[in-house]
Amino acid sequence: MERFIAIDDVCAWPNLTQMADGSIVATIFNQPCHGRWEGDVECWNSADGGQCWQRIGIPADHEPGTNRMNVAAGLAHDGDLIVIASGWSHKAPRGEEPPAGTSTVLAPWVCRSSDGGRSWERTEEVALPEGIPPLIPFGDIVCSPDGSLGVSFYSWHEKGSNTAYLLRSRDDGRSWGEAVVIGADDYNETDLLCIDEKRWLAAARTLRDGHLDLFCSDDSGSTWARRGTLTLPGQHPAHLLQLADGSILLVYGIRNRGLYGVGARLSGDGGESWGAPILLVDTEDATDGGYPSSVQLADGSLVTAYYCNQVPAHRRYHMGVVRWESI
Repeated sequence: MERFIAIDDVCAWPNLTQMADGSIVATIFNQPCHGRWEGDVECWNSADGGQCWQRIGIPADHEPGTNRMNVAAGLAHDGDLIVIASGWSHKAPRGEEPPAGTSTVLAPWVCRSSDGGRSWERTEEVALPEGIPPLIPFGDIVCSPDGSLGVSFYSWHEKGSNTAYLLRSRDDGRSWGEAVVIGADDYNETDLLCIDEKRWLAAARTLRDGHLDLFCSDDSGSTWARRGTLTLPGQHPAHLLQLADGSILLVYGIRNRGLYGVGARLSGDGGESWGAPILLVDTEDATDGGYPSSVQLADGSLVTAYYCNQVPAHRRYHMGVVRWESI
């Protein structure tokens, strides 16, 4: 196992996408704070399996007094990289206190790159279905065998009801609709995995105590059923990845008193059962961190990125990377 300080001085909340050439793109928030300041969504690329990273493009640069920090990302069927980016109003320049007023959710932008994340075209606002409140994107954009794309959004009410949705695109990521409820009333950040034409999984974070629940669909995402609990309270959010051998890797943040880091579990039967959790990364004296995302390299090894506000040997926010072998 190898660990790296991959991108320094960022809060990141990384989303990893493996490109056709084998390189990895990390889509991140570029400020070293938990969303307090103005900031942008950036893309960074690693051509050496996660050891070294270079900034290559900015899919969503913020407007004054706002930030762009909430993302979903993935590849379209034609190979284009898509980033859906939302954010918040009432944000201050770096290092300053936020202005007075209530921060509100910004309408998401759909950002598209045909050159691996270097240059971008953008649809300023996404037309969400009627009757759906402002939604925040999260997790992987996934390709379905029927030619559509899927992504999760969630409604945000800090002290009220939160609902996780699947939205679908029938034009390879240019427009989104057909909202379907995955989990209602207590679910926000949710990651999707399309196993095959029929079976989809979703790992959803609860608001009240921050554990993960597993939802399954056996009709290509049209309907969803809760199948059980994946983690303890304070262990969220999730990333799901199907490995080359068909097994499914779950990684998630751990934010329990006395233990901060990244956990992992493995399923060999399509999500029906899960192995015992392991501590993949111990971030020791961190007080903010997690949000892992993984890809598998051609040699079978895994790259998992996460963020952290500090470790004993590095006292700044950063995106960390661990390279490791499967459980």
